[in-house]
Amino acid sequence: MFTVSERWKVTYPGAAVGVLAMRDVANPRRHVALDRRKEELEGQLRFRFSGYDRTALKALPTLHAYNAYYKRFKKTYHVLLQLESVVFRGKPLPHAAALVETMFMAELKNLLLTAGHDLNAIQMPVGIDVATGSERYTRINGQEQTLKRGDMMIVDREGILSCILYGPDFRTRITPETRQVLFTVYVPPGIEEKAVYEHLQDIQDNVSLIAPKAKVGMLQVFSAGDA
Repeated sequence: MFTVSERWKVTYPGAAVGVLAMRDVANPRRHVALDRRKEELEGQLRFRFSGYDRTALKALPTLHAYNAYYKRFKKTYHVLLQLESVVFRGKPLPHAAALVETMFMAELKNLLLTAGHDLNAIQMPVGIDVATGSERYTRINGQEQTLKRGDMMIVDREGILSCILYGPDFRTRITPETRQVLFTVYVPPGIEEKAVYEHLQDIQDNVSLIAPKAKVGMLQVFSAGDA
């Protein structure tokens, strides 16, 4: 189901990609219990990071690892910006369909970059690789995008599923009809595998809240090995 390129292992020793596939899921526009859990999370984040400023947030080991990756491309990790919005400006987590929110919530809790896809739209096998800079795909916002050379990417037989810098694709996006879902987690060097497994478990727990009969088809972390 998944392949890992030698180029990824050589380019990013110590990196990892987490994978969670679930079937019999649901994707309602709103879910009352999930909304309550989301509000609780917002309060927990504000309490957890009370007294922090941006410098202190960036010094957190997880955010430090992502910032080191994004700095190579002269960009800022967008999850840091979302966390600042919730913690410093008191804004709620952005609203989306429930299945997408299950991912956003875990992303903000654990600060690990995550993408979601309709598993039925994916053409197996799926591969973890590094962009050469010539690849193009349609982003989830409908815009055409050329990948940056050296960016981590995940692909299927038909094309790009996602990359770190520009996010997931349009072709395999989660829709109201999604009943099988694939979540992938990009993890730069410097973050323990244990944190990735816990993050995937958090997503699974959130999905089970809105779809109690959902089943896990795959929960795995692929590692690039040590430097």
